[in-house]
Amino acid sequence: MASLETPPPERALPTAEEYERMQASPEFAELRRRFRNFAFPMTAGFLAWYLVYVLLSTYAVDFMSERVVGNINVGLLFGLGQFASTFLITWLYIRHADRNLDPIAKQIRDELEGVR
Repeated sequence: MASLETPPPERALPTAEEYERMQASPEFAELRRRFRNFAFPMTAGFLAWYLVYVLLSTYAVDFMSERVVGNINVGLLFGLGQFASTFLITWLYIRHADRNLDPIAKQIRDELEGVR
């Protein structure tokens, strides 16, 4: 049975010179800038948050042992917060990439591979 879907566009294999030209292009520089503007602050923030958790666990044992509800203490909430923040950062990155990175990356890829 024949498929009714449109076949994918044919793509050419870029040469090393074309890769180098694209790497030097303003579009690629913009893509890198947008990625760094998200990744570097988010990484620094997460590492700082993790460092606070480790330092509090080491030097503020009484605070981290403070019960909140039943057997749940502050340290457990901070630990679970590490997992929650990881999922939050992942979601934020996906949203950022969909809106700010993927359109430029697709444009660069299509230009580089000469979509026909």
